[in-house]
Amino acid sequence: MRQRELQVGIPVTDEAGQRLGHSVTAAKQGIFQVVISRICMAIPAMAIPPVIMDTLEKKDFLKRRPWLGAPLQVGLVGFCLVFATPLCCALFPQRSSIHVSRLEPELRAQIRQQNASIEVVYYNKGL
Repeated sequence: MRQRELQVGIPVTDEAGQRLGHSVTAAKQGIFQVVISRICMAIPAMAIPPVIMDTLEKKDFLKRRPWLGAPLQVGLVGFCLVFATPLCCALFPQRSSIHVSRLEPELRAQIRQQNASIEVVYYNKGL
């Protein structure tokens, strides 16, 4: 889905938002951040409901009401996702930064030519 970003790069900007070029390195860093946040997003929904359901299945609550098992589990997963999604999306800033020294040599030279005082550039990491 983001293959084009890995081939062409994503736009990098200065602090004021002026576009300076496209960077594959920034794209890789942005995609890595999104992958980490999406993995973290799923962990609570995959870990917490099974523990709660296991506890409830051992007690009389679900033994007397077995039809409540599936709706309760879906509700617990939904509850976990309601909180995990925004928290994990906020792990990394939407407008991330990267030092010019970590960019591709061609882009680094282009940025130095435009404005030698720029040390950090910014990019939109995506969702």
